[in-house]
Amino acid sequence: MTFAERLRALGWFLLGAAWFLCADLVSFRAANGITEGDLQDPLDRVFLLFLLVLGYWAMARVSQPRKSAANATGLAVRAGWGREWALGAALGWGGVVACVLPTALIGGLVVRAFTDPHQFWMVAVDVVALGAGTLAIEAAFRGYPFQRLTEAMGPAMGTLFMAAVYALWWTRQAPVTAAMLLTAFLLGWALALGALRTRALWVSWGLHFAWAAAMGILFGLPLAGPLSYSPVIVTNSQGPGWVTGGAQGPESSLFGVLVAAALAIAVTWATSDLKYKYGFDDIVPGGVPVDLDAAARRQHEAAMASAAPAEPQLVQIMPAPGTGAVNPREKREEEKPEPEGP
Repeated sequence: MTFAERLRALGWFLLGAAWFLCADLVSFRAANGITEGDLQDPLDRVFLLFLLVLGYWAMARVSQPRKSAANATGLAVRAGWGREWALGAALGWGGVVACVLPTALIGGLVVRAFTDPHQFWMVAVDVVALGAGTLAIEAAFRGYPFQRLTEAMGPAMGTLFMAAVYALWWTRQAPVTAAMLLTAFLLGWALALGALRTRALWVSWGLHFAWAAAMGILFGLPLAGPLSYSPVIVTNSQGPGWVTGGAQGPESSLFGVLVAAALAIAVTWATSDLKYKYGFDDIVPGGVPVDLDAAARRQHEAAMASAAPAEPQLVQIMPAPGTGAVNPREKREEEKPEPEGP
């Protein structure tokens, strides 16, 4: 890409980032104006997701008219997208188990369960909020803005830069520790690798959702500091801070850092086939349009046509000039009797 094209892609990235901040504010105020009850959080996330998809789709149509807007936003519903999501979810679930298991073995987990019917209703509400919220975050950090950033900075630098931005945003509401910041950076890197190698958000969304749902809802542990999604199960960890992560949960522990680094490697390994299949930019048409299927069909029809064989042509071999050989035709002309006179 030329310098002007890179600069243009960087401008669209900045516009996409600004749109995320604006949509985040608008969705929060809209949800807060509608209700202040249990549905406020899921409404906020659903509104945010809607605004992001709408805005990024419009940006893709304007900035890259020859490219599919669904591919540009990372939300192309292609064959096998559900398996891609399940692959990411399996990696996220395994990562959370690997974080929690050392706490259970070295320290301890104190679990409290709440069986009020309202709490079970809140489980469904929180699942919707996490599903819409994690997809919205993936669209903002690994969707259209991320693709334009990799065009401007290159895949390697773009991935690392977006992972750093994601780590700062992820820990904005939590008492930040060095371990939590490093875990957030490595998780952001793993999620960015999943989106970069598959040119879609399904693997990264599955990983992000499973990580948040397993950590918050299933195990009842805190997410990013004070945030909690544990309406039925609330778990308090006991043991050394480097094992449990203290008040910030496993994401602020040594094992959280190690697991996040392992997830980056696991995502790279697990998406090898998907990278071979999808990990390339769209082929943008240019020049004179050619219908290759029609051309191949005409060629096939011409080859299979039953044309009548051509009649063989007679070839008369004449003596080479200067060899002294007598031309049979000339010999017949000489032997022909001359016409008699009157």
